[in-house]
Amino acid sequence: MEVKRSRAEWLRRYISFVFILFVIALGTSLSIRANLGSSPISAPPYILSLIPGMSLTMGQLTICMHVFFIAVQILLLRKDFEKRQFLQIAVSFLFGFYTDLTMWMTGFLQIPFTMNPAIGYPLRFMELLAGGAILAFGIACEVRCDSLMLAGEGFPLAISKFLKKEFSKVKICTDTFLVSTGVVFMLIFFGRWDWKMVGAGTLVSMFYVGFMVRVFSPKIGWLDRIFIPAAERNKESGAERAASSSWPAHTVITIARMYGSGGNSVGEAVARKLGCPCYNRQIIDRTAQQIGYAPEFVAENEQNISTARLWELIIADSSIPLSMNPSKEDAIYVSESRTIRDLAHHGPCVIIGRLSNWILRDNPRVLRVFVTSGKEYAARQVAGLLHIPEEEAARKIERVNTGRANHYWQYTGRQWTDFNEYDIVVNTEKLGIDGAADVIMRAVKDVH
Repeated sequence: MEVKRSRAEWLRRYISFVFILFVIALGTSLSIRANLGSSPISAPPYILSLIPGMSLTMGQLTICMHVFFIAVQILLLRKDFEKRQFLQIAVSFLFGFYTDLTMWMTGFLQIPFTMNPAIGYPLRFMELLAGGAILAFGIACEVRCDSLMLAGEGFPLAISKFLKKEFSKVKICTDTFLVSTGVVFMLIFFGRWDWKMVGAGTLVSMFYVGFMVRVFSPKIGWLDRIFIPAAERNKESGAERAASSSWPAHTVITIARMYGSGGNSVGEAVARKLGCPCYNRQIIDRTAQQIGYAPEFVAENEQNISTARLWELIIADSSIPLSMNPSKEDAIYVSESRTIRDLAHHGPCVIIGRLSNWILRDNPRVLRVFVTSGKEYAARQVAGLLHIPEEEAARKIERVNTGRANHYWQYTGRQWTDFNEYDIVVNTEKLGIDGAADVIMRAVKDVH
């Protein structure tokens, strides 16, 4: 995904990246000082640095590992290796220096194993969580900076491009390989398992850090004031204001809905009353055409991120900017966003689901509706529609609603069922389809 920026903006981002690297190194070192295990990517150099008589520091060993990663990237990608990514070499040396510096700075924070376990272990976990939070903040800033990558991130990305495999799965495999390599080094050079080398901290780095990156990411938009020169920021703000003021005067209704609540029927009923189109399946077909996927593939993967898939994205994708690594979910979301905004410009309409309330949040003429119902009511509706037992319908409802909630959080950082995200909420169990449509119609008049 090509990114067009001025030379001044690139310079700002590169300089910022230098400081962000220090934050990442500090978080990594503080996590290691908890003596509960290192992160997957730090495992091999950290364990080797502990070998008695080792002449190389952890930072120097990290540089060696990163240079190897860069060589593999160049070998695999060849002419597709971006020229600016050669700066990863300089980044590796700087990160190695920062690693040694922050390991020295945090030396006094290492909690001795002689401390009473009742006090020592809680302190270790507190230090581990603090280090993980600092590391996550640094990674979130790195992603927002969107300029360069650490070689440890470029390595799995190059493999995924070469093998044409999904990055998230490759990243998990490479992390597992690095931890396994660290374990082999530990058993060879120390002859036993040592939990301060590979332990709880390793798991925390895989799950907690990724989760915290998602927590920080929506809250660091202020960094753009550092990354983007004021003149260009003002130009972008002016363009956004012009785009917002250019929305036509017609009303658009977005319908977010619990599965089984009849939200689709409510949307269709409102569209009939207004005499305007209702867009649902059409968005899938247009998206499939735009990005070259089969409509069935889009239908299966849009608005549907399982909890397992969400954690996979959290673990693997959180440290790669979207411009460098769009996943299939990202590609679908971007394409559907363009389609939804185009449809909203074209004329009055009802748009079903697909984060349309969020995508059109800058349109003052949008009425954002959430359709809900009781669980038992929804189960009866789904059971009757699909001719399945109500118990099976209840499980399907839970699965679909979880997928929609995960999808909403993935792209907005907000809760799907937070009613502050909507203008009105209607309950079809209480109002019925026509009653819910009538409530929405009365609200439409108020929008006008």
